[in-house]
Amino acid sequence: MIEFRNVTKQFPDGTVAVNDFSLVLPSRKTTVFVGSSGCGKTTLLRMINRMVEPTSGDVEIDGESVLGGDPVQLRRRIGYVMQNSGLMPHFTVIDNVSTVLRLNGVKKADAHRRSRELLDTVGLDQKLAERYPSQLSGGQQQRVGVARGLAADPNILLMDEPFGAVDPIVRADLQQETLRLQRELDKTVVFVTHDIDEAFLLGDQVVILDKGARVVQVGTPSEIIENPADDFVASFIGADRGRRALHLKQTPHGTVVVDSEGRTQGAIVADIEHSDGPLAGPDAAALDSVQGGHP
Repeated sequence: MIEFRNVTKQFPDGTVAVNDFSLVLPSRKTTVFVGSSGCGKTTLLRMINRMVEPTSGDVEIDGESVLGGDPVQLRRRIGYVMQNSGLMPHFTVIDNVSTVLRLNGVKKADAHRRSRELLDTVGLDQKLAERYPSQLSGGQQQRVGVARGLAADPNILLMDEPFGAVDPIVRADLQQETLRLQRELDKTVVFVTHDIDEAFLLGDQVVILDKGARVVQVGTPSEIIENPADDFVASFIGADRGRRALHLKQTPHGTVVVDSEGRTQGAIVADIEHSDGPLAGPDAAALDSVQGGHP
């Protein structure tokens, strides 16, 4: 478990990136910080591994302050994946993945063996092991970055907008790989993004932030979509437009779900009327109005 306790970060130029932030990030779940640029989400993430030191307050991992020990040792036991992968261009793929293991004193042969296993874990061909980052596609580089972050088998994995620099198709593929890895590896993941759809896809807990890392709303994707805290959240998540402003439409072949622009998003396969008996009262009236295409 990660806990922020009244954390504030003020930079030398006077900018307050984080102002009195407190939150618990549950173990073995994915918490996503989401908000517009400059809201403090990356600063929060980097305070977990002390790449950024808080001005005041504390960050604890399983009840122990991160501020009390060696920051280098702390970073070596926390996985970190960043945008553009951050790979060392003069190292091969296998040596990039092995970096933290070698720094922790693991023999080269053992580090390479573990790294090759991780290439399989993140879906990379073993033939890429001896290539250099410049010889890989953007998506392959990001997978190497994820493998490197997992190399020391950390309990915590920090992911700072890791898919922001790849094209939408590759990004969707990497998102699915992230979901698969979390199911298989069961890590405590802290993920930063400005994309609310990505946040809702990946997050068990989603934290919507405003300037100064002010928490506007925190909850599961379903809780936030079903009950936005205020107009800011409703607008930010697009509750009244696009793919989340859905209604039912009757067609000759059954009921389908359409978005605010009239595009069909799926079909209703369950028979609502006969599942537990016909709906009555306000439920039936609400369903009738929606099926008629009215908000």
